[in-house]
Amino acid sequence: MPTLARTDQTVIGKWWWTVDRWSLSAIILLMGIGILLIQAATPAVAVKHGLSNFYFVERHLIMLVPACCLMFGISLLTSRQIRTLAIGLLLIFLPLLAATLFIGVEIKGASRWIHLPGISIQPSEFIKPIFAIVAAWLFSRQCLRLGFPGFSVNSVIYLLIVLCLLGQPDIGMTILVSMMWFGQFFLAGMPMMLAGSLPVVGIACLFGTYYIFPHFASRFDRFLNHSGDTYQTDKALEAFTNGGLFGTGPGSGTVKMSIPDAHADFIFAVAGEELGLIGALVIVFLFAFIVLRGIWRLRQENNLFILLAVSGLLIEFGVQTAINLGSTLHIIPAKGMTLPFISYGGSSLWAMALEMGLLLALTRKRYGLSDL
Repeated sequence: MPTLARTDQTVIGKWWWTVDRWSLSAIILLMGIGILLIQAATPAVAVKHGLSNFYFVERHLIMLVPACCLMFGISLLTSRQIRTLAIGLLLIFLPLLAATLFIGVEIKGASRWIHLPGISIQPSEFIKPIFAIVAAWLFSRQCLRLGFPGFSVNSVIYLLIVLCLLGQPDIGMTILVSMMWFGQFFLAGMPMMLAGSLPVVGIACLFGTYYIFPHFASRFDRFLNHSGDTYQTDKALEAFTNGGLFGTGPGSGTVKMSIPDAHADFIFAVAGEELGLIGALVIVFLFAFIVLRGIWRLRQENNLFILLAVSGLLIEFGVQTAINLGSTLHIIPAKGMTLPFISYGGSSLWAMALEMGLLLALTRKRYGLSDL
């Protein structure tokens, strides 16, 4: 089997010896576990819709191939190319996000999808990693160049995204984007007065959201009182109980058959039932490893843009994972958000591949300043 020498100066050779292969390995493992769990979770869903048993598995594999190619291609880019790409993609996806308010397809009371010729996409999924890069660039320019209106432009873009997300409405995505943006703002040098007031502002926004959005209030009330329609979370907890320590074995779960979104938002319940507590903890460890490994790669980083960009991507990845796991385990109110690389999905899978491609590219070892 041919190997790549350290002296290999080809694009692939340079990539192999500079990319974080530990993070790459963890991502590939998550993809493999995702295939296994989707294969276990989707036959019952497919039968309910009159489809073949392996319909969702086949579609997931078809979507996974271009996702892997996208992640690999993005990971080859330099930080300068990433900035240019992110700005260009923002100019495409921000109008698409706004368009969901007018021509979006309504699913379960929210208009988050746009049908394009031959494909349906959820623009908000792609906005997350794109905005993390653009916000990092604007914050870094503000800090390094006096007079550059980075914060003003950054704030306007953030408010536009939040208004579009609330208009859909998508509270979970709004919280995710806000945590990422304020996290980057804090690292870039947020005024102490504003930093100290953030908890108060957060609580005020939570109360406002409760009274403005009935669906959020309903989920919050059901979470606190454990009343009303808590069918999916009850079944998810039952699946974990049924799985025990070592699980029932791949494909042998029974509770998963009665969870409507077992292949999507509640796929971690399938892992809990069929892989048991041990298998579920392995999945959690892989997610935690990617976040901690990314932080470790930043320990000697002196480029402010890369520091802020990677931090934003890691916040997004970690918070999205925590929201999905917390919803499944009934630690927080139920929220429809996919588990990265594990849940079935098109836009979420491709957007996460884009995000991890950006992460791998920005955490590559750099031996010169030519790519900055």
